Amino acid sequence: MRTHKILKIVFILMFILSINSIKAQEKQNQSTTKDELMVRISEIEILPAYLEEYNTILKEEAAASVKIEPGVIAIFPMFIKENPTQIRIIEIYKNKHSYQSHLTTPHFKHYKTATLKMVKNLKLIDMNSLDTEMMKVIFKKFSGK
Repeated sequence: MRTHKILKIVFILMFILSINSIKAQEKQNQSTTKDELMVRISEIEILPAYLEEYNTILKEEAAASVKIEPGVIAIFPMFIKENPTQIRIIEIYKNKHSYQSHLTTPHFKHYKTATLKMVKNLKLIDMNSLDTEMMKVIFKKFSGK
């Protein structure tokens, strides 16, 4: 009988410890997600008739986002040399919250609504860095410091 009580107490203690461990892990995951850079590549195909107008609107939106929004580290639009209607944008945000905030800005809303009819295809690809420390070196080198 005494062994049964001891086993029961050990089981309860293990259960409590496992719950605390799960809660601690969830808390760690939440704080990591809040502070983790969000990097995305947007692959966009533009209808040829709208290419010049789209590029103008995109450049304005990218510049406003980087200048105005502290959480937007980079919005870097490019096009494929052989096919200018194929746009690629590297987007880097301080965290997911910064990205969510970006979606609510007037300049992004204008970009999204004004270019809706111009976009033939859109694919958003979330990325993870293999070496987050290297990004700091790249930006430091780029700024000349």
